[in-house]
Amino acid sequence: MPLRGFCSFICCRHGFTLLGWDYGEKEEEESFELRSKLEKPACNVRGPLDISLTQPVRNANGPSSLSEIPEEMRSLIIEKSKGAIEEDAEIVVKGWLYREVHGGWIKMRRHWFVLTQDSLDFYTSNEKNARRLGSLVLTSLCSVIWPDKQSYKETGNWSITVYGRKHSYRLYTKHFNEAVHWACAIQKVVDSKAPVETPTQLLIRDIQENKCNAEAVEHIYNHNPILKHTERPLYSSLLPFPYGSLEHTDVFFLFPVHSAKGYTTLRDEAVKIFNSLQQLESAQDPVPLIQGVLQTCLDLRPLRDEVYCQLVKQTSGTPSPDTPAQLRYWQLLSCMSCTFLPSLSVLKYLHFHLKRVQSQYPDTEMDNYSAFISEALGKTKGRECVPSWEEIRILINRQEMICSVHYPGQGCCKLPISSHTTADEVVKKMKERLGLQLSRNIFALFEGNTYKEQAVGGSTIVADILTRFENLAAREPESEHQWKLCFKLYCFLDTDSVPKDSIEVTFLFEQSHAMVIQGHLPASEEDLQLLAALRLQYLNGDFSTHTPSSRLEELFPSHIIEARALASARTAPAKPVRCPASFLTGALHVGLWSHTTVHKLKAEECLRFQCRLKEEGAAMMASIVERWKTLQGLAREDVMVAYLSVAKRWPGFGSTLYEIDFYISSTGSFLQRLWLGVAATSVSLYRQGEPEPLESIRYELISSYGVSDSTTFKITTGDQEFIFETSKLNEITQLMTAYITSTRRPQRPSLRTESESFSLGPPVQELPSHPVLKHSHTHGHSNGT
Repeated sequence: MPLRGFCSFICCRHGFTLLGWDYGEKEEEESFELRSKLEKPACNVRGPLDISLTQPVRNANGPSSLSEIPEEMRSLIIEKSKGAIEEDAEIVVKGWLYREVHGGWIKMRRHWFVLTQDSLDFYTSNEKNARRLGSLVLTSLCSVIWPDKQSYKETGNWSITVYGRKHSYRLYTKHFNEAVHWACAIQKVVDSKAPVETPTQLLIRDIQENKCNAEAVEHIYNHNPILKHTERPLYSSLLPFPYGSLEHTDVFFLFPVHSAKGYTTLRDEAVKIFNSLQQLESAQDPVPLIQGVLQTCLDLRPLRDEVYCQLVKQTSGTPSPDTPAQLRYWQLLSCMSCTFLPSLSVLKYLHFHLKRVQSQYPDTEMDNYSAFISEALGKTKGRECVPSWEEIRILINRQEMICSVHYPGQGCCKLPISSHTTADEVVKKMKERLGLQLSRNIFALFEGNTYKEQAVGGSTIVADILTRFENLAAREPESEHQWKLCFKLYCFLDTDSVPKDSIEVTFLFEQSHAMVIQGHLPASEEDLQLLAALRLQYLNGDFSTHTPSSRLEELFPSHIIEARALASARTAPAKPVRCPASFLTGALHVGLWSHTTVHKLKAEECLRFQCRLKEEGAAMMASIVERWKTLQGLAREDVMVAYLSVAKRWPGFGSTLYEIDFYISSTGSFLQRLWLGVAATSVSLYRQGEPEPLESIRYELISSYGVSDSTTFKITTGDQEFIFETSKLNEITQLMTAYITSTRRPQRPSLRTESESFSLGPPVQELPSHPVLKHSHTHGHSNGT
C-alpha cells in the first residue's frame, strides 16, 4: 500500500525535532501543529520507496524561514496571518475576557477573544483592523479546565484554562454562565477534532501495511532515523499525549497517581523515561533503573505504549547489537513484556520487530531475548505490582523463580514459577506433588503471617504476592512474623471418607487444631483439654518427665484462660489504700491524690490479673498433662483420627467462621457480635462460643447474595433478607461461591475420582450481587478439587 506524501514531510520535520538538533540549538517553537489523520496532504502521494527524511537547513541563529522551505512542504504549514480579524472566518464564540499575564506587576489583561473551528485567538480590540496578539491552535490533544469555586474565592473571577502544545491560556470573567459557555464551546471544538497522529504512529502503520515487502520495510527504516537507535536525547514523545499536567487531563481521573511522586505531564515523563533508558547502557546495576521505569508505567498507564515504542526504537539499527550495553534494552523489554501488555497496534508492531530481529541476528542473545519476549507476551495479563529486584534479576537472565509454598504439618515445597504463574497453577502443582489429585475437597493458596491469613484468588499472579512480601519485609526487616504462602484446605466437602494414611488427614488435623486455638471450634472445656492432650501426644509421643512441654497457648484457647483469670481477679478483695494526712487538705492535693490513687489501683488490678493468669494457666496445664499420661502408646496416625473424632462432635465441623459486627433480618431480629459459619451445605449464624446455630440457611433456599455497601453483606431467600455487617466481605463471597459452585457438579458418591479445577473468584468489588440459579440437589457430597 503506498506511503503518504504527508508522512514524508511530517517525518522530515519531526524526525529533526524528536531525534535532537544536529547543530546543537535548543528546541524552539515549531511553525505548525501535528495534523490529524483525516486531513489530506496537499502534496503528491509517493510510493513506499520514495519516502525520505531530509532536515531543513538551519541558520546558526535559529530555525529556517518559511521562504527557505520547499513549496510542497510550505503548503502543509499552518501560517497564521498577523493582521486584522478575518470577517470570513467561521467564528464560534467571541467576546471580552481577561487573560492571566506572567512576569509583570499586572496580573490580568483584557482582550477580545475569538474562537473558531481551528484556534482560539485574541486581539487588541473588537474592531475590524485590530491586531492579533496570539493564537492557540486547537487539536484533539488540547485540554480545557472548567471554572471552579476555589479560583473564584481567590480572584473574584471565574476562570477557565486551555492547554495547547506549547502554551496555555488562563482566562477570567466575572460571570459564571459566561465562563461555562466558553468552556463548553472550546471543549466542543476540541472534541470535534480527529485524533492527532505522530510521525512514529504513521510509520508504524506504513510498516504494517508493507510488512510483506521486505525491501519496502528496509527502505522505511533506512530513511527514517526516528525508528532507529540514537544516542541523542529525545525532545518529545513518540506518541501523542494530552496537553497539560496530569491533574488537568482525563488521565488523572482514569489512572490517579500520588502527587507526592512528582509526575508532571505525560509528554515530559516520556522524555524522562527515554533519558533513563539511555542511562541503562552505562549503569553498573540496571535493576533500580528498570524497576523505576516499570513503576512509572504502572502509575501512568498511557505511558506503556510509549515505552514499548522507545525500546523498539533503541533495539533497531543498533551499531553494536550484541554488546552488554545494548542488551540492557532487551533486558528492560523482557521485564516490560512480563508486566504489561501494549495496545493492539503496538503489540503487532512489537511482534513484527521481534521476528525481524530474529531473522537478522540468528543464534545471538538478541535472538534469545526475542523468543523469550514473544512467549511472555502470549501469557502476560497485567500485574498489580512491579517486579521485585529479585524477580528483575531473574527476568534479565531469562530464568524461572523458585517459590516456597508451606503446607500443614510444617512441610514446604519449592516450586519453579514464572512471572505469569497464577495461584490456580500453583495449587495444581501442589496437589500433584502431594498426591491429592483424587481429593473431593477444594484446596487453595493462602497468604498470611502469625496473626493474619486470607485466601488468594485463583487468577492472582503469584509473583505479585511475592513482591508484596518483599516490600513488607523491607519495611519491617526485624519482624518475627514474616508473610508466607500456604497451601491448605479451602472447602471441607468430604471429611469422612479421607483415607487414614493420606496426607489429607494431616491437613484436616492441623487446620482443626488451628480452629481450636483461634476459638473457632465450640466445645466443652473437657473436650478442649482432651484435644490439648492429644496434641501433646502427637508432638512429643508418650509422656516423660524429660520431654520439654509445649506452651499452653499452643495447646488450648487462650481466651478461656484469660476470661477465667479476669473474673477471678475482679472478685478478689482489694486491700484498702490509706491516704496520708498531708494529702487531706487543699484542692490541688486532693486532685493529685485522686490521680495517684486511680493509677495505683489500676496497677494493683493489673498485677492481680497477671497473678491469676499464671495460676489458671498452671492449673490448666496440669490437667492437660494428666490427660496426656493416659494416652500412652497411641501412634501419631491414631492420635489424628482421635482428635478429629472429638472435633467432629461439633455439628458445624468444617465451617469457616467469620466475625459479624451486627445482624438484622427482615423479621426484625437484631443481634451483635456473632459468627457467620460458611459450610458445605448451608450458611449458619452462631453466638460466639456456642455450638448450636441461631439460624441456618441452606444454599438451595438462597436466591441471591452479595454486597450492599462497603461493609454490609446481604443474603436473600424467597421471602426473607438477612443483612450482616462485617469486614470479611470478600472472603465470605468467595467461599460461598466456591461451595455453591461445587454443589452443582455431577456427583460420584462411590468413587474418589480426579475432580475438576476450581478457581477462586475475583475481589468482591467486582461481584456486587450473585444470583443463585435453582437446581436440584442430591444427597451426599459433590466433587471438588
